[in-house]
Amino acid sequence: MSWDERFDTEEYVYGEQPNEFLRSQRHLLSDGMQALAIAEGEVRNAVWLAEQGLDVEMWDYSRVGLEKAERLALRRGVSLTTHLVDLAVADWPAQSFDVIVCIFGHFPKDVQTAVLKGVTRALRPGGFFITEVYSEAQLEFGTGGPKDKALLYTTDAFSVLSDSLETRHFFDGIVERQEGRLHQGPSAVIQYVGQKRAESRDM
Repeated sequence: MSWDERFDTEEYVYGEQPNEFLRSQRHLLSDGMQALAIAEGEVRNAVWLAEQGLDVEMWDYSRVGLEKAERLALRRGVSLTTHLVDLAVADWPAQSFDVIVCIFGHFPKDVQTAVLKGVTRALRPGGFFITEVYSEAQLEFGTGGPKDKALLYTTDAFSVLSDSLETRHFFDGIVERQEGRLHQGPSAVIQYVGQKRAESRDM
């Protein structure tokens, strides 16, 4: 099933509320920050960021998802900028964002690496990368996410960030997620928060 097909319903299949881990990082956010939400689907997290006073740009590969994003933002009384972007070939603008968010963005291993390098490039010094994704152990649960191991994450995947970002939070384990009808129950996740070092060299 394509993402356009998955999102082609009035229902917001992952719910309309932000991811719980993202919400737990509210203390890192402040009014006027430039934020980028990638692989954002139906926009629940990007809308929440805008509601916190951030200036939000959203990237996704589904035109249907972007249209739903714009409708939800309008209904919630916030504005954001949406772009149709294929992360496999994305052009990451250097030092453009104060925070980048990726919630359950799953890609082939080579794209995972390209995305993490792109995040490093696009963050400003002092900026934060916040992500929660399914680990390979999620295959044991079947409560959401890809069924293909190649699209899931290992802790080693995040090593590409170590030269440029200081790890502020890292967790590899089981959490409970109730997000729409497609994320329901115990979930094997990796959570990461990193802050870009002032002396970091862009990739």
